[in-house]
Amino acid sequence: MKIARIGEVGKERPAVIQGATAIYLDSIISDWSRNELEKDGLARVASSDLSTLPREAFGSRRIAAPIKNPTKVICVGLNYIGHIKESGAETPPEPIIFMKAPDCVVGPNDDVIIPPGSNATDYEVELAIIIGKPALYLESPKESRDHILGYSISQDISERHWQLERSGQWMKGKSFPNFNPIGPVILTSDEIDASQLRLWCSVNGEIRQDSNTSDLLFGIDHIVWYVSQFMELHPGDIINTGTPFGVGFGFKPPKYLKPGDVLSTGIEGIGEIKSNVVLYMKGDRL
Repeated sequence: MKIARIGEVGKERPAVIQGATAIYLDSIISDWSRNELEKDGLARVASSDLSTLPREAFGSRRIAAPIKNPTKVICVGLNYIGHIKESGAETPPEPIIFMKAPDCVVGPNDDVIIPPGSNATDYEVELAIIIGKPALYLESPKESRDHILGYSISQDISERHWQLERSGQWMKGKSFPNFNPIGPVILTSDEIDASQLRLWCSVNGEIRQDSNTSDLLFGIDHIVWYVSQFMELHPGDIINTGTPFGVGFGFKPPKYLKPGDVLSTGIEGIGEIKSNVVLYMKGDRL
């Protein structure tokens, strides 16, 4: 199943995508949210007759983030072998975990906004895990799949000055408004093997990142199990699993984003998202 949310900010509607068609689910669930997932919303949709529900072409309206108000956005750092090498870092013995502010999650084609004074705003294509069932103290990585709703494309925008040069936690460089476009859909885990997926990112048509999830240091099952050892995961929570080589700061000199750039991000089997890069203007409503 392909899960999506469609509509302008504050007016999003839950949908499933079949082919190029969005089928609206308002009569079955209120939204794709933690509350509905906890009430078996996915099962209710799967068992319902969708033939008479309203529908329209997918993409004819704004595509929103595919999950409403995630309670957590968890990130894994230095989790691709190629990215570890380009960073000049040592291979971590355990997953490096940090957080993004949940309200920086936006629709897959919403603008990426460069913060005031920034000249080091960077891109990171990532496979996002979306949690479907509560997970706490899982006994082994083998249990993880039962707690995964599906996968989506995540663009983990990063302001490197605040992340790397201002000391403290990486979260400071990761949580600016609009710093996490996600979508266009959540592809449920029963429809895809996420262990060998090509993922890529381009800026103005120039491929910058092109790798495969097979290059992950810590795999999907391990990540979910590991995080559950010290944090309860709830339906709708997002885990960004790390980025491969080719990020802007890895170039000499760095290739950071600038106003007017077009950022395209894709993952095999899930789709592609595209954002315009703009400069924050005082008075903008985010």
